[in-house]
Amino acid sequence: MKVAAQNLVQNSNIDNGQKSNDGLVQRFDKSLEEFYALCDQLELSLRLAYECLSQSFDSAKHSPTLVPTATKPDAVQAESLPYTQYLSMIKAQISCAKDIHNALLECSNKITGKAPAQPGP
Repeated sequence: MKVAAQNLVQNSNIDNGQKSNDGLVQRFDKSLEEFYALCDQLELSLRLAYECLSQSFDSAKHSPTLVPTATKPDAVQAESLPYTQYLSMIKAQISCAKDIHNALLECSNKITGKAPAQPGP
């Protein structure tokens, strides 16, 4: 738009017989290309923001609630977990992650035809 406005002003000055500033007039196609590049960057930024927001919602949905750190009983939130429940939940999540890792490793070994790695002592 800026380049089009500059071109319009330059053309009107030429039509009116006034001296034009021939200094720095950008080409329209270069400016249009720059505009589309900025639009692409904006689109990627918006997609990234959407993915971060989705991940944040999923994290809040599937993560355990916080462990209370307050020493006063009236400051403890109702939705917080006791530390023992928190530890057992984290241990279960770690165990699940290990099981998934082992299953994926076994599957990739079957696909590539490699023998499974022997666990160390």
